[in-house]
Amino acid sequence: MIKIKKYSLTRHSIIILLSFFFHLMANGQISSGVYADTLINNGSKRVHQVKINDNYFIYTVYETEPANFIKTLGGFTQIEKTDSIDLMVVLLEFNSDYEKDSISKLSIPVKMIGEKLHMSWFQELTPKPTKSHSQDLDGEWLFATRGPDTGQDRRGEESSRKTLKFLRDGTFQWIAYDTESFRFSGTGGGNYSTNDGIYKEEILFFSKDNSRVGAQLEFNYELQGDDWHHTGKNSKGEPMYEIWSKRNY
Repeated sequence: MIKIKKYSLTRHSIIILLSFFFHLMANGQISSGVYADTLINNGSKRVHQVKINDNYFIYTVYETEPANFIKTLGGFTQIEKTDSIDLMVVLLEFNSDYEKDSISKLSIPVKMIGEKLHMSWFQELTPKPTKSHSQDLDGEWLFATRGPDTGQDRRGEESSRKTLKFLRDGTFQWIAYDTESFRFSGTGGGNYSTNDGIYKEEILFFSKDNSRVGAQLEFNYELQGDDWHHTGKNSKGEPMYEIWSKRNY
């Protein structure tokens, strides 16, 4: 297997990526959203989920019946056009299989066929879009600090150690990773809803413990500027208070 050298993203390179991707979006060639394709693999239903939010891409694979997390990877995108195909180039921030494959960059032939996203990758995938559903917490968030906010130091974009939370169209996913070492610490995701300050999660995949799949969690949330104050009880029943900051490029 060819190994691709890992490199870090500078603010300048992120701006370049954004300009490429926004140009593509303006031409209507690919749509932001959450897409899913379910295939049968050795008798198990294997879900291939793709999340695209403007300039960011996340690909996650998990099985149901029984629950089994397979992998996730994601990062910043740009499109390289050729005479015959469009390539979605992804500069990865995280890859759960990095210790096995050392991959930090993807080049995926991609096009829209109606509402479907056609990807000619390691296999042919044609994931369908999920229903569009706008909610208060939609977007990308980085874990900043434990609350309450008393002016303490925050972990932000400058830190290589990140915990990202991606929410869109009623789905959520958190990923803990380090952009310098490419160490992957874990991920989980599923469905979410917000209503009158109550945030609910239903877990559909969890890399550390498949037995957590199916759990339903409820928290309180409050938006203060670009901060999301996330309070309630953790999985051990202990009080928790997290502050997440909107990721702005």
